[in-house]
Order: sequence, then C-alpha cells, then structure tokens
Amino acid sequence: MGRRSRGLRFRKYPVTPYQKQALASLQPPEDLTVSEWAERYRILDAKTSGSPGPWRNDKTPYLVGIMDELCNYETEEVIFVKPTQVGGTETILNSIGRIIQQDPSPTMVVYPSDTLGESIKKNRIDPMLNASPELKRRYHESDSSVSELQFDGMYLVIVGSNSPSQLASRPIRNLFLDEVDKYPGASKKESDPISLATERTKTFRNRKIFKTSTPTLKTGHIWKAMEAADQIRHYFVPCPHCGEYIELVWQQVKFPNEDGMTYADRAEFAVYECQNCHGIITDRHKPEMLRHGEWRTVEEKTQFPRKVAFWINTLYSPFVRFSEMVKAFLTSKDDPDLFQNFTNSWLAEPWEDTKLKTNADLVLERQTTLPEFIVPKWARLLTAGIDVQETSIYYTIRAWGNYLTSQNIAHGQVYNFAEIERIMNLQYAREESGEPLVVSLALVDSGDNTDLVYDFCASNADWALPSKGSSHPMDTHFRISKVNKTDSRAYGMQLAIIDTGKYKDMIAGRMRKRNGTGSWMVYRGCDREYAEQVTAEHKVNVKSGQRTIQAWVLKTSHADNHLLDCEVYAMCAADMLGARTFHLEELEMPPRAEAQKEPAPTPEENWIGQNDGWLSEG
Repeated sequence: MGRRSRGLRFRKYPVTPYQKQALASLQPPEDLTVSEWAERYRILDAKTSGSPGPWRNDKTPYLVGIMDELCNYETEEVIFVKPTQVGGTETILNSIGRIIQQDPSPTMVVYPSDTLGESIKKNRIDPMLNASPELKRRYHESDSSVSELQFDGMYLVIVGSNSPSQLASRPIRNLFLDEVDKYPGASKKESDPISLATERTKTFRNRKIFKTSTPTLKTGHIWKAMEAADQIRHYFVPCPHCGEYIELVWQQVKFPNEDGMTYADRAEFAVYECQNCHGIITDRHKPEMLRHGEWRTVEEKTQFPRKVAFWINTLYSPFVRFSEMVKAFLTSKDDPDLFQNFTNSWLAEPWEDTKLKTNADLVLERQTTLPEFIVPKWARLLTAGIDVQETSIYYTIRAWGNYLTSQNIAHGQVYNFAEIERIMNLQYAREESGEPLVVSLALVDSGDNTDLVYDFCASNADWALPSKGSSHPMDTHFRISKVNKTDSRAYGMQLAIIDTGKYKDMIAGRMRKRNGTGSWMVYRGCDREYAEQVTAEHKVNVKSGQRTIQAWVLKTSHADNHLLDCEVYAMCAADMLGARTFHLEELEMPPRAEAQKEPAPTPEENWIGQNDGWLSEG
C-alpha cells in the first residue's frame, strides 16, 4: 500500500478569493481581549488623534484593565469615573471594534444628545471603521443610516439620551453609556434614559453595560453608580525612588508660594512628593510609572462582583504635566464657578460646595414652640401655595410678619380640589388671643391640569389665583399676566408668572437664619418628609448652551420637590400682598410741624393793601 501511494499524483485546483473568504468565515474568531484587539487592529486616524497610526497600549496603560474587564464573563457592568481627556471614548471605540470583528451582537451607544451622537459617528466612528481593513470589510455602509450601522451579524445603534423612543425600541446585548452625568432626568411620562436603555439588555444573560462620565455632583449618575458598585478599583503606580506602589493624589502635588511669584511661575516648579518616601517625582518619571501601574481593589462588597468601578484623576494622564494642573488650580481656586470645573474635570471628584446648601436637618432645626394650625401672634396674614400633580394635590399654608418673618402652620397632600377648598377656607386661631385668620391668597400651579386649575380659581377668585413658573430668569421676582384661554371660565383673570429660582434663593437664605425676626420657620413636630421635600434641590453650575449658569436642580433624579414648589408659591403670594413692606407701615410718622403765624401787618401795610390802586387813579 505504501509503495502504490508513493506513485499517486494529486491535482491542484486554484482557490478563488471568494472561496478564501468563505473558508475564512468558517474559522472561529480570535480569542483576543479588547486591549489585544486594539493593539493588533486599531488604527488611529490623523483627523482625530494627536498620535496617528497603530494603537499602542503603553501610551495609556491604565485603560488596559478597564477595557479587558469587559471581557470578564463574571462582570456584567463596568463603571469608569474619569476626568476629561484620559481616553474614556477610546475605551468605547476599542470595545465596539472588538465586538464587530470577534463577537457580533446587538450594540447601542448612548450619548447625551442626538447631535453629539451624530458628531461622534461622523468624526470618530466612521474614521475608525475606514482605517481598519477588518472593520471596513464587515461594514455594510450602503444599508446603514446615521443612527443605525449594519455589520456582519449585528447592528450598532447610536442614539441621544434625549430620544426616549429610540432608547426603548430594540433588544441590546452590549450597552455603552457615555458622559451619563449630562443625561436628562426622568420625566412624568418616561423613566430616566439609563433605566430605559438598560431595560433593552434584559433578554441577554451575557449582557455587558459600560458607563463612563466626568462626575458633576455626588447625586449624579456616575458617582451613584460607583458607590453602588460591588468592587471599586484605583490605579497604583510604583514610586521611582522607593519602589512602593502609591496612588496619585492631589494633596501630594507641591509648588512654591513665594511673594512676587505669578501663578505661571509657581506652576512651573510643580512636583509630586511620594507619600511613602517623600522622594520628588517629576513629569519625566510618569510614563515609566504608568507602564508598571496596576489596578487595585480599594473597596469590595462581595466575593462575586458583577459591577466593577474604576476611578482615576488627571494626575495619571500622560498628556498633562503637573504644572498644567497646578496652573488650572491656581486660576480657579478663588472662583466657585471655575473651581467646580477643576474639581469635576481635573480631580474627577463631585462638587459639593454650594453657596446655598440646604438639608432636611436644617429645616427641622427651624421648629418653634407652636404646634400645627396655630398662627404666631406676630403674623399679619396667611398665604398658601398649591402644587397640582396628576394623581394628588400638595399644599402649604404659611404665616407672614414684618421683615418677611414666616412660619409654616400646615402642609399636606390631598386627592381632590374639594378637599383643598375646605382646607383653604378653614379658620386658623392666633396664638394667645384665639383670633381667627383665613388664607388671604393662594397661588395654584397651573402647569399641569391647566383647565381644571383655571376652573377652580375662577370659582374661588376671592382667594385663589393661577400661577406658573417662568421658563427664563426674570428681572423681577414675579409679574402679573392674564389668562388668555378664551374658552375658560378664568379668561381675563390675573395669572402670576414666577421666577421660581429667585424665591428658592430667598427661602434657602432665610432657612439658614436662626429662629427669630426674618427667619423661615416651621411648626413644632414638623415631619421629615416635608423637610426632605423642601430641600430636594440645590443650586449648582449647569451648562446652558455655550454658557455656564447657576440653577436649582434636584439632588436626586427621582426626588419629590412638590412642597418646595408650594413654599415658592406661598412666598410669591405674600410678596404680591406687600409683605416686604409690612414693617414700614408701623413706623411712627414724625409730628407735623406747626405752621408759624405771620406777624400782624403794620398800619402802613394795611393802608397800602386797602389802597393798592391809588397810583392808577391819578
């Protein structure tokens, strides 16, 4: 048999490119992690990168552990809390590239807005696809749209967090959420964007969710996600002097503080002092330190983590020198607006220092000795604020005295207007004298159930007025408009337009005053639910177009602030009734000076007065 086989001849047939491609498609995908895939196949485009060419993990070695965690079968969710410009977006792009080539499955990327999503698709994703032959070969560009890209065996959806219908429209296995702290909160009709998108992944047992953002507040999405993680990791690097692994922290950055030195001069001498050996670390040491760095667990809640969080600050960035960070600190430290940006974007920490910080404990400290429903003896009138929701109505009643001294005497939640009408028409007894007082004016929010509110106010026009918050800051605290709904019973009725931010400033400022003249107080035994609601917001910096402004926002996305709105309406009602000038009415008017009596005319003056025409008679 062996001899005969040696005489056999085998005919060779040429293999066409089509057959090669078909055979290649039958091969199993390479077993590569995200970082390995990126180094082998990712090409950085000159348009989007300062270092075009093949991706190199040693440029940003701290990203390796984050990217590869997405390949850990046990990990379901990865959270990356970061400063700006350290590679969060590149982590997403590399992960998408590996999915397209090695593990095709439905994938979604959510950006803060549709506009940003379109921009990143055009300027980051398309160049990545065109620069990598393996990705370009799998991309069905002719079948794709701006928001949905088609590939072999999968689709990639690119949406903005401001498009709820797109977030909840299809099943997704891989979900990437970029800059989540810029997402809008939940609305009355829809859940928050993160919840909506996450719902799409429930049908996949091997789902992967990646969240990343620069933090804003402790109550922001990314910081809350990190606090809820099963495991939190920080990046540790070896000191070039003692070899001990240390975490780079802002407190160890040192720079001179000599008289006569400018901020720029001080920044140029910035160095890092090792917290272990006190050795001086400069920018030239950083690349080698980063290459030998490693992620270490600093907090662990379970032995079987499913949610893993990573955190670093700008000190780890290979693209930023210590001096740049110090200069940013020095030029921002005296300006709260700028310093919030430094805290968020450089330190990757949440901003807490607000000019008007409120909390529930502070409200409960404002309790007086008077129980609920009793009017203080100093009170001049009662006003009320009413917030109408879809299923219930919230109200508050507040007593007002000189210098805007005030005290809440009642608040609550009812389920129909008939009950509100009964409460507003009750008589409330004054302290000591028992003199009855009723609500002089109640402002009713007409933002929801507008027709119903208008009808209610028309029926109770002697004490109720419709109101609504202004969509823009106003020059005044309120202005009076007219109801212009011609088919409403309230047509032509006064409508209060309120700058709610100004009244929230006033409430927060007076809340900090100790009980007494000019303070904002509550009755004895006030409940914590009320205290939580009236402090459900805080004032922080927010982006408005190209500007940064201070605005009142919810501390948590699902907090109730209905009673805060009620207090705003009650204060505006007092303002409309002249409460700011009550104290002026009691000032004693100076006694009127008695008119001086003119001296009696002389006989000559009498004669002239009686004969003032004597010259003309001649």
